[in-house]
Amino acid sequence: MKVDIVAFGAHPDDVELGCGGTLAKLIAKGKKVAIVDLTKGELGTRGTEMTRKKEAEDAKNILGVHFRENLHMKDGFLVNSQDYQMRIVEMIRKYQPEIIFANAIDDRHPDHAKGAKLVADACFLSGLVKIETELEGSRQEVWRPKHIFNYIQWKHIEPDFVVDISDFMTHKIDACLAYQTQFYNPESKEPLTPIATKDFLESLTYRAQDLGRLSGVQYAEGFTTEKLMAFKNFDGLVL
Repeated sequence: MKVDIVAFGAHPDDVELGCGGTLAKLIAKGKKVAIVDLTKGELGTRGTEMTRKKEAEDAKNILGVHFRENLHMKDGFLVNSQDYQMRIVEMIRKYQPEIIFANAIDDRHPDHAKGAKLVADACFLSGLVKIETELEGSRQEVWRPKHIFNYIQWKHIEPDFVVDISDFMTHKIDACLAYQTQFYNPESKEPLTPIATKDFLESLTYRAQDLGRLSGVQYAEGFTTEKLMAFKNFDGLVL
């Protein structure tokens, strides 16, 4: 079950909005990717748990993600509890990723920052040998990812680095639009929400364009990290 990257999101659609283009690019390069949603997004104004579940599966297929799971935590009430930490530890040890993507460190929705801290703490705990977990009756191997990268969501956060997604912007938008109940649809009769506006949909493109402009590419996604990045070489850098 080992993968290269696990992307965590507090809600289904967080990952697509924050790092969908990056995941599509990594998958195209042969990397194995899993998405783990912490909640079902059940408190969302639009749609239902069932529509959100189908939309998440459709988005997974659009991006080419290999695995997707939901940990059934309580939407709107994420807490940094032992129970929730251990659910994430089990996922980290199950998939043994080198890289973790997680929610923004500060954002409009309180679950996002809470989810970011929850995942970060679980990554540390997952590397402790005295914390024992089991999967399907077998003891799991201790595992700690090498890197945790937090994507950027509603709020403007200065990125520590960006990823060129110029060839994968369409994948990102298509994956986001798989959530038909959540985003702009002029024919929808559901209540209007901040992310269901035409302006928000357009912001996905112009924000990626702006990060691209600043980094010398067409489109980019930004990330923050608390760990100093070290490069063995300059291959792949956009100069």
